[in-house]
Amino acid sequence: MSSDLVVLDASVGVKWFSPESGHEQAVEILRRAAAGRVRIVVPDLFVYEVVRSVLRKAGPASAQEVVRFFSLSHIISVPPGERVLAESLRQADSLGCDFYDACAPAIASLLGATLYSADRTAHAGYPGVVLVG
Repeated sequence: MSSDLVVLDASVGVKWFSPESGHEQAVEILRRAAAGRVRIVVPDLFVYEVVRSVLRKAGPASAQEVVRFFSLSHIISVPPGERVLAESLRQADSLGCDFYDACAPAIASLLGATLYSADRTAHAGYPGVVLVG
């Protein structure tokens, strides 16, 4: 079975834990990863953003469950190395978004992977983006 890389913005990860528009589409990405059809790649800040959002929306007990989920997941987390940071600056300029919003598109660009995002404001202009929700 081939395994393609997909890069997710934290806006997709939040949908895993919240019954909002795009929840099923976001969960389907997890199902595809569990079946070995894709490998999920995220910027390091992804985990922090998702946990912060769940903590705000659902409280500490739910946030602790999310922490456990990430400790058991096989999600590939990319640190902010020189190439990622330089490409993030380029993507921020190209997309007109904040620097931290440019990290996922930067990684997708460097890997030649598909970007999934629910943040239309930041990522709609990224070529080939799959908008969730």
